[in-house]
Amino acid sequence: MDNDCDWTPQPQRMEESFTIHLGSQLKLMHNLRLLSADVLDLCRHKLNKVGGIVVPQPQRLQTAISLYSNNLSGLVLLVDNRINAYTGIKREFASVCQMSTEFHFEDIDTALEIIRQQGMRVAEWRATNAFQGDSSSQSSSGKSSGSPSDSQGSHSHTKKSLVTLKTGDFYITRHSNLSEVHLVFHLVVDDTLRSADVNSRHPVILGLRNILRVAHEHDVCTVTIPLLLVHEMSEEMTIQWCLKRAELMFKCIKGFMIEMASLVGDETRTVQFLVPKGISEELFSSLSNLLSATFRVSNPVILK
Repeated sequence: MDNDCDWTPQPQRMEESFTIHLGSQLKLMHNLRLLSADVLDLCRHKLNKVGGIVVPQPQRLQTAISLYSNNLSGLVLLVDNRINAYTGIKREFASVCQMSTEFHFEDIDTALEIIRQQGMRVAEWRATNAFQGDSSSQSSSGKSSGSPSDSQGSHSHTKKSLVTLKTGDFYITRHSNLSEVHLVFHLVVDDTLRSADVNSRHPVILGLRNILRVAHEHDVCTVTIPLLLVHEMSEEMTIQWCLKRAELMFKCIKGFMIEMASLVGDETRTVQFLVPKGISEELFSSLSNLLSATFRVSNPVILK
C-alpha cells in the first residue's frame, strides 16, 4: 500500500432492505430500509486523505447531483422546543453543517434566525386565536378584564420572550453540504416519549404524519425516521420496550404511507427506519422481522 494513502475503511452498518407495494386501490412500490447508525453519520462527510489530498466519498457527489432534482432526501432530527444551536444534538448538528461551506442556501445560523422570526409570528397567531376562543366561550354578560386589544398585546409581548414551539411542531432547514440528506425536519419532542404508553395520537406521531405529507408534496422521495423516537438508548429501553415502540411506529407509518399514496405519481418512495448505533444484532433481527410482518413483505415464488 502507498505510504501516502491514509484511507481507512468505514465501519459497516447493520442494514436490511425491503420492497413493498402499498395503496388502497392503485398500489405503489415503496422501498423500506432498517438501519442502525448514528443519526449525524447521515449528515457528516467521511473524509480520506490520499497523497495528502482530501478525497470525499462518492456519496457526496451523488447528493450534490440530486440537489435540484425531484428526488430529494430528508432526515427527521429530534430536537427540544427552543430554536437555537446551543445544546445537545442541535449543537452537534450545527457543527457538522459548519464543517464545509454552504454555497446554495442560508448557513445554519441564518436559517435558524429566519425560523425564529417565523416562530414568533406563529406564537402570536396562536395566542390571538386562543384569546378569541376564550372570548367566545365567555357568558353573554361580557364581563372581562381589559379590552381585546389590550389582551392581545399582552399575549404578543409575553410570547416573544417565551418558548414558541409545541411538541409535534417541526421546522425545516435546507442543505447542500451534508453527506446523505438535502432537508432536515427538526421535530420537537419531549420527555413523554420515554414512557411505554405512547399511542398513535401522541403529538410527535401526528407531527410525523405532517412531515410525511410535506415530503410527499415536495419531491422528498427518501425520508429517514428515528424508529424508536430517540437518538440514543437508555436503561429503561428494554427489548420489550423497543419492540412495542417499533410496532406502534411501523403501524402508524404504514397508515400514513397508504394515506399519502394518492398525493404522488408513480415515483418510488423510500422510508428509512433508523435505530440508534450499537443495538444488539438480536434486537436488530427482531425489528427486521417485525417490519416484514407489519408491512407483509411478499417473497418471490420460484416456479420449477
